Amino acid sequence: MLALSNLAAEKEIKNSFSIHFFEYKEYEQASAYRLTYNRILLLNSGIGEVTIDDEVFEITANTLFLIAKGQLVRFKPKSKFTGYELSFGDCFWERTPSSANNCKAVLFNDASANQTIPLNKEDQDELSALFKSLLYEFKKEEYINQLDAMAAYLKIIMIKIANVNHSLAKGFDSFENQLYAQFLGLISKNYKTSREVADYARLLGISARKLTDLSKRCSDRGAKELINGQIIAEAKRSLQFTSNPIKEIAFQLNFASPDQFSHFFKKNAQVSPLDYRALFLNIGI
Repeated sequence: MLALSNLAAEKEIKNSFSIHFFEYKEYEQASAYRLTYNRILLLNSGIGEVTIDDEVFEITANTLFLIAKGQLVRFKPKSKFTGYELSFGDCFWERTPSSANNCKAVLFNDASANQTIPLNKEDQDELSALFKSLLYEFKKEEYINQLDAMAAYLKIIMIKIANVNHSLAKGFDSFENQLYAQFLGLISKNYKTSREVADYARLLGISARKLTDLSKRCSDRGAKELINGQIIAEAKRSLQFTSNPIKEIAFQLNFASPDQFSHFFKKNAQVSPLDYRALFLNIGI
């Protein structure tokens, strides 16, 4: 059984950026933590399992993991990998040229849709070379504009990942995809207070019908489904890794009452909040 007290806090990193290369990094004990920073794992090899929020993924060679800040991560004991671990915060990302913003928004604002990306040898080799160069820059003695140089490398990496990601293969620079990326960004900022498609359509200057159609074309999911998905993801994290009462979680997510929250959760997650928490607490890892 995983106790709620086992949730660890991610340590603060200097300048909101870090990159490391690990050889056979092993997780000996079950531990879980909530990310403070966005994270990219580029795995050369590995075995075991990692659970992100409540979905289990196998750790395999030639794989990318994209994990957004706020997501909950836990590795199964004895899991290990060889590869790069890159973490960055929003304040560091602001250093990157704005032309890469769409890539970051689509990949990380809807991280659950892009959680893991398999790589062929060519893409693995190209990304590994970029990560190696960025690591070299990161390890240098500090100099003027070093952070800007690293941000430029990160921009290139994000564009490359966006190109590799099959969901963006049709052209992530199109006007529709830019609108979709803006929509995802708005959801991540406003999901606690704005739950209607019309609210976001108004902010984007388009009709609610057009926003729903656009969402379906870009993600095969409707706009309302994306909004509700963000709320459910946050609710699940609170139920999994805090001991907060249902009433408090409902209040934090801006529901009018615990009953309204419970009805919403059960409708979208097919299980009540109490049953979901009980199920999670009885899962051994």
